[in-house]
Amino acid sequence: MEGMNKTVLTEFILLGLSKYPKLEIIFFVLCMVIYIVILFGNSVIIILSILDSHLHTPMYFFLSNLSFLDICYTSSFVPKMLVNFLATRKSLSFSGCVAQMSISYSMGTTECVLLTVMAYDRYVAICNPLRYPIVMNRTVYVNLAALSWLIGGLNSLFQTVLTVQLPFCGKNVIDHFTCEILAVMHLACADISLNELIILVVTIILTLTPLLLIVISYVFILSTILKIRSAERRSKAFSTCSAHLTVVIIFYGTVLFMYMKPKSKASLTTDKLIALFYGIFTPMLNPIIYSLRNKDVNAAVKRVLSRNLSLGKQ
Repeated sequence: MEGMNKTVLTEFILLGLSKYPKLEIIFFVLCMVIYIVILFGNSVIIILSILDSHLHTPMYFFLSNLSFLDICYTSSFVPKMLVNFLATRKSLSFSGCVAQMSISYSMGTTECVLLTVMAYDRYVAICNPLRYPIVMNRTVYVNLAALSWLIGGLNSLFQTVLTVQLPFCGKNVIDHFTCEILAVMHLACADISLNELIILVVTIILTLTPLLLIVISYVFILSTILKIRSAERRSKAFSTCSAHLTVVIIFYGTVLFMYMKPKSKASLTTDKLIALFYGIFTPMLNPIIYSLRNKDVNAAVKRVLSRNLSLGKQ
């Protein structure tokens, strides 16, 4: 009987805001504008990090990786979500759902590890400035970035394989904007308690462990900064890590709020909207935070523009 009830799923239906059709147009325009800002802002950071030699440092190498990650993450679900806002039938193929699920999960894990690596970079730069060029040489920081992507990719591959191997019996409606891994698992006609336990354990390890390491890094950083006697030097030291600290607070603050907030059917739409804005606002804010009042980035923009203008005149 179990074998007869199994169904080969070819697509999923993503409900999104189907219950509020008038809001879909508003959210289509809003999300499209935000997505354009994400692509433009993060692309600028990447291009500047490549073209300007003054930004060929570990910090901006990690930042360009973060920008590339944000572009990949949002591009995995925003274009299809925009189409679904205007479509009558809000469907996504099974393979498309698997791709969306694996990419978004991979990018989320990679960002957790990458933010930890960036905290370590700031720790070495502020607490051991004389040894910084030796400790954070090119081989080290390239390998650290590669390790972040590797951990994210392997975790995503592991979780995705566990999910797609579950038996599905015809249910294919997901009450969300995207193919979120837990939402897909709950459509399976089998006991998923082991899968949920594995996701919980892995999430704790790959989310809370990086957060703990970031907190420890900033305890040492703040301790070192407070020992600096010159107010100008203290301000300069803090400014080098303030942008990263802001991004960490926004990223982990939203994640912890989402998962610690009490769940209820009445708040399902609210939960979906919170998840949506977490998915698109954080990638939009990252380049703004890192470029706002950042003398290095502003100077790089001027150098690149003046160089291009000079070439144009010739």
